Amino acid sequence: MKKRIVIVGMGFGGIRTARILAGEGHDVVLVDRNNYHLFQPLLYQVATAGLEQESIAHSVRAMARNWPGTRFHLAEVTGVDFSARAIRTDTGDIDFDYLVIGAGSVTNFFGLDSVEHNSFDLKELSDAEKLRNHILTAFERAVIEPDPARKRALMTFVIVGGGPTGVEFAGALIELVHFVLAKDYPELSIHAARVVLVEATDKLLASMPEKQSMYTLRKLRSMSVEVLLNARVVDAGPERVILHDDSVIPAHTLFWSAGVKAAAIAATLDIPPKAGGRIPVEPDLTLPGHPEIYIIGDMAYLEQEGSALPMIAPVAMQMGSYAGKSILAKEGGLTLPPFRYHDKGSMATIGRNAAVATAFGMNFRGYLAWLVWLLLHLYYLIGFRNRIVVMLNWVWYYWFHERQVRLITKRNPAPS
Repeated sequence: MKKRIVIVGMGFGGIRTARILAGEGHDVVLVDRNNYHLFQPLLYQVATAGLEQESIAHSVRAMARNWPGTRFHLAEVTGVDFSARAIRTDTGDIDFDYLVIGAGSVTNFFGLDSVEHNSFDLKELSDAEKLRNHILTAFERAVIEPDPARKRALMTFVIVGGGPTGVEFAGALIELVHFVLAKDYPELSIHAARVVLVEATDKLLASMPEKQSMYTLRKLRSMSVEVLLNARVVDAGPERVILHDDSVIPAHTLFWSAGVKAAAIAATLDIPPKAGGRIPVEPDLTLPGHPEIYIIGDMAYLEQEGSALPMIAPVAMQMGSYAGKSILAKEGGLTLPPFRYHDKGSMATIGRNAAVATAFGMNFRGYLAWLVWLLLHLYYLIGFRNRIVVMLNWVWYYWFHERQVRLITKRNPAPS
């Protein structure tokens, strides 16, 4: 019997679920507030003028054309009516027989209102463009700033969080400053520019082995990134960042990558959440008491070997595939074994020719890890055109140290 399967969120998990269910004889409804799938791991390269924003996004409707039995609905999901088996959206209700929720995560500022108000994060495509505009505008303002202290603050960038996003953004930003903006702004002393990476623990890339972490630390410092370990940001303003020991960093730019929490829809499910607002799920990824509802990706809280699965793309992709297969199995009168995440490794790029990776029990550093990082990101990027555009941008930067997307597409009024 034909069933209606609604998939909320066209992130890594939702896309995988849709691919599994397409062409299987069911009515599959894809729901997202954006009409595109966003490749979030490369958002920082849009923010640092390395890639056009369109090159890391792909139309959901373009994908759905090749998925028989699927259709897309542009809407913001506001809640779920369990008894009526319907989701509430800003454009009306949508009934379902099965529901897969993979709405992802949002930035977690841990209650620091001043930091949230005065910082940038990278979760949406518009965030990357906004941050790129801000970085380039800061240098434009530094050119005409007569006060040496404010000029230096305009060229100071504080990055909070020593995970993959913070490390990759710090490396890309310092290369943008030294190799590109140094030529664009000959009237500025670029050596006065500062990129400060603040990490609350005693190591970078905490999930990686110690050797990988130490290599990352040494490489960033050799690139002139100031790395502060065992340091926490507790307050921020438009022109300064305050650390836990009351020390002040004069800076006009604060980038926050110190944590994420489940998307807002998780709070509407009336389920007591776990850490980070995540929803505890059964071993088959279903909502307790609701075998027809699956929670996948960053929203799902599931422990494996004594610890919660991390909020990363590989987990979401494997959960998405499992949810699709589980629904098909149920419709066929079968039951899948409980979900189990298979960790295939992790990686982070630091800069040109430098990255760290762990895979298949082996550790890679330097050029080889960087090459593997490039190839895997091109492989997982959706859309042939996007792969070509991204690859050409990377080749251009590698040979000429030029980033072509140095565009200020929106100017904010200069502060008085």
